[in-house]
Amino acid sequence: MSRNDAAPGTVTAPPGRIHRLLSLLYVQCLIGVLAGAAVGWLWPSFGADLKPLGDGFIALVRMMIAPVIFCTVVHGIASMGNARAVGRVSLKALIYFEVLTTVAMVIGLVVVNIVQPGSGLHVDPSTLSTEGLPPEATQSHESVAAFVLSTIPDTLPSALTGHEILPVLVVSVLFGFGLNAAGEAGAGITQGIENLSKVLFTLIRWIMRLAPVGAFGSMAFTIGNYGLDTLRHLFLLVGSFWLTALFFVLVVLGTVMRINGLRLLPFLRYIKEELLIVLGTSSSEPVLPRMMAKLHHAGASKPVVGITLPAGYSFNLDGTAIYLTMGSVFLAQALGIDLSLTQQLSMLAVMLLTSKGAAGVTGSGFIALAATLSAVPHVPVAALALIFGIDRFMSEARALTSVVGNGVATLAVAKWEGQLDENRARAVLRGEIPYTSAPENDHTPEPQEEPTPDAHPEEADPEAATGAGREPVPAAG
Repeated sequence: MSRNDAAPGTVTAPPGRIHRLLSLLYVQCLIGVLAGAAVGWLWPSFGADLKPLGDGFIALVRMMIAPVIFCTVVHGIASMGNARAVGRVSLKALIYFEVLTTVAMVIGLVVVNIVQPGSGLHVDPSTLSTEGLPPEATQSHESVAAFVLSTIPDTLPSALTGHEILPVLVVSVLFGFGLNAAGEAGAGITQGIENLSKVLFTLIRWIMRLAPVGAFGSMAFTIGNYGLDTLRHLFLLVGSFWLTALFFVLVVLGTVMRINGLRLLPFLRYIKEELLIVLGTSSSEPVLPRMMAKLHHAGASKPVVGITLPAGYSFNLDGTAIYLTMGSVFLAQALGIDLSLTQQLSMLAVMLLTSKGAAGVTGSGFIALAATLSAVPHVPVAALALIFGIDRFMSEARALTSVVGNGVATLAVAKWEGQLDENRARAVLRGEIPYTSAPENDHTPEPQEEPTPDAHPEEADPEAATGAGREPVPAAG
């Protein structure tokens, strides 16, 4: 029966609608996640063997992270043309990061003390062993001084070949200031870096086509290796952690968005593709380039995005902050160790340091927790064996919370710095100016239609468009 001969009352899908849906990256990633979970559940051994698919995708993206951050931060600082403006943005971002990280930790501390998921386990510390834990969790951890020194790379190029974000930020900031100070001599290099970043974002666009495959492999490995039954053993900890992370996102980050004249739920819809990629890979690194492009498309200036978002990946890991407080107190409860308020607050102070610099990849939160326990005498590091098996099920919540937190932080800092086009941001979040990942838009995604005059009030005010460090988002006419 043809489409025209359909029975009365029958609803038929428009031609090509299924094809259009399947062409959307977030739909592909959702299919990958569900298919991976099914494979891992039905064929556990085969699912566990699919881990290289997820690892390979993350490795491809990680390969691009350092050069993308370098180009974006350097171009952002050089285009601001004012070292004082760069310092002001950085200071506002760091203050915001520290305040929100502390809030996240306090919320986690309150929840774990109320719910007490570890109470009643009565684990004998003498039965615990560090055997089977990752080597990074049992090795001696560096002091604060050593941590600071580790952010300085051996050579300038070596920062771009390592696996840490902080050395890349250090080199990028110095190089950006150097181009600023060089004046005309640095103008050509700045233009070259901008052109290079366009090439890098094109490569990222190609790599992201493999995101559904990476999500499929990672989810199949997780379910196949650990099994659905793993969740039942410590469901209270996993469930309370996910609910706490959800509370932080909806209430705390939602309040921050409201204060800045925006709404959280439209923002979550706007970055739904990135959230599904994070859910599938348990890592926030793969979406960093796309988040930078989308935040600029939403009206935040390139310099603010280029400085704030990469820094947030080291200094604003809200999900990890919640995990550290809940995980450490849970282990104390499981071992029957009664931590006083003073001891818990001292652990929180240590966590403010150990949570910094943790990469946004799978397992980094677990290593940060190991660093915390090794720095305080209250809970033995061997207790990590109790949650090692279920850590993977909490890593998704850590990464998701941190991605949303860093996106909100970037918009907030841009608003406070006067470098957020609020009318454009609202229009983008409402879906009126859709984001497209065409090659020419990957670096500087612009609206596809001429905005109304009052959508860009700065166009009527030349001083607003050319103010200190302000880089307006031009319209593609």
